[in-house]
Amino acid sequence: MAATEATTLTALLKEAAAAFPVRRAVAVPGRLELTHAALDALVDAAAARLAAEAGVLPGHVVALAFPNTVELVIMFLAVIRARAVAAPLNQAYTQEEFEFYLSDSEARLLITNAEGNAAAQEAAAKLGLVHAAATLHDAAGPVHLAGLPALANGNGTKSNGSHAGGGGAAGGSPNDNDASDVALFLHTSGTTSRPKGVPLTQRNLAASVRNIRSVYRLSESDATVVVLPLFHVHGLLCALLSSLASGASVALPASGRFSASTFWTDMRASGATWYTAVPTIHQIILDRHASRPEAEAYPALRFIRSCSASLAPAILERLEAAFGAPVLEAYSMTEASHLMTSNPLPEDGARKPGSVGRAVGQELAVLDEEGRLVAAGSPGEVCVRGDNVTAGYKGNPEANEAAFRFGWFHTGDIGVVDEEGYVRLVGRIKELINRGGEKISPIEVDAVLLGAPGVAQAVSFGVPDDKYGEEINCAVIPRDGSALREEEVLAHCRRNLASFKVPKKVFITDDLPKTATGKIQRRIVAQHFVQPASA
Repeated sequence: MAATEATTLTALLKEAAAAFPVRRAVAVPGRLELTHAALDALVDAAAARLAAEAGVLPGHVVALAFPNTVELVIMFLAVIRARAVAAPLNQAYTQEEFEFYLSDSEARLLITNAEGNAAAQEAAAKLGLVHAAATLHDAAGPVHLAGLPALANGNGTKSNGSHAGGGGAAGGSPNDNDASDVALFLHTSGTTSRPKGVPLTQRNLAASVRNIRSVYRLSESDATVVVLPLFHVHGLLCALLSSLASGASVALPASGRFSASTFWTDMRASGATWYTAVPTIHQIILDRHASRPEAEAYPALRFIRSCSASLAPAILERLEAAFGAPVLEAYSMTEASHLMTSNPLPEDGARKPGSVGRAVGQELAVLDEEGRLVAAGSPGEVCVRGDNVTAGYKGNPEANEAAFRFGWFHTGDIGVVDEEGYVRLVGRIKELINRGGEKISPIEVDAVLLGAPGVAQAVSFGVPDDKYGEEINCAVIPRDGSALREEEVLAHCRRNLASFKVPKKVFITDDLPKTATGKIQRRIVAQHFVQPASA
């Protein structure tokens, strides 16, 4: 039994709730607090309702479109506890994007907060999916779920909204969860195809949580504020789940998203000891520190963590100087259930600016194109393997064949490992545009551009950006006789893409640079348009 418990996320969370029942688990500062025991009970009850009344069975996919709210935390964990698959989605998606993600994941149910999400609900309706809205009125619970199919109750009448109460349904016990159960389904963008579906099992998530707890020495004494969206593995696995499995606490901003104006107030109110963010948010926090420093002293933090995009050494130095805490840069991917490498805490080793640290709880190798290890200090493709790594993409044998070779998962990133095992990323094989931690497929943007009236050819590409690390630009060739304007192209993109995927600048041209074989290479296009403009 112990071995089974150690390999499921549900068991880790149950163990923490049993060990630290009265410690704070989740809080919305000034509004709501839940202990670990209370959260566990709310999750059990909601899982029972999903199984007994919503017809959610093991393996069913439940899509979640929420801001960062306590209802999202409860329903996410409830779906997993019912042995179903949670598929959290970005609230900013357009209806067309929701249709793709709901369809590709084979979701059977959409859950939102009470305010709803019009684009998601329209997509769900078009696909014939049921939509339910979750509301927690107070800490005593239970979670109210409105909109589930009317079900006959004991006296033969019907009810359209009821509470996630009761118990005894399948999924309420950690013994019901198996390490091989797929618990989380996310998409990761591809450079040469549609976004790829990544199924992550209870074993994957449990392994990643254990790795994160270990390298950062998380304990019940820790607390953090979640500043990242919980539809990404960064915020979900590192900030939320690793904290809860450690008996620690998390605070969710009252607005449901990061706010620089309330960040330090929330950090002080929650007794935060650390936080994790993407470099863009670190820069926003630093900019506010420079222009409007806090009247009260900053809390004493054990560490500050940065991940999901490269952190410039200059920003690292500014963070440490401003807030008096060591900054630990890490490296992650959705396919690895987030964490792959990290710089250690000061007591565990040196932290090296410009490096993403050492492998954590998994094997890491830098390989050449034939799968051979390269010498320390020589560049090659970063590859990993371990219990945290997905078994493969959903229904995508070509992507699996490319990504899983020589017994390793291939990240698509070029890196160098030094004699002490520290990894430095020096480039990307993949052409993904990394905008502030948001990985954007240029192929997806191209497809939208080519659907715009008056566009004959189009290519999108990433360009360096001081705030986001990378920004999206594009170049388009108008159709013959078309007086195409930049604003027309941008308006079309805004209608068909989430806001973070919309190009910042459109170059309208009559030619695109090509290789000798006639191929368009994004790097060459970027150099052609952006470098002359910069000069």
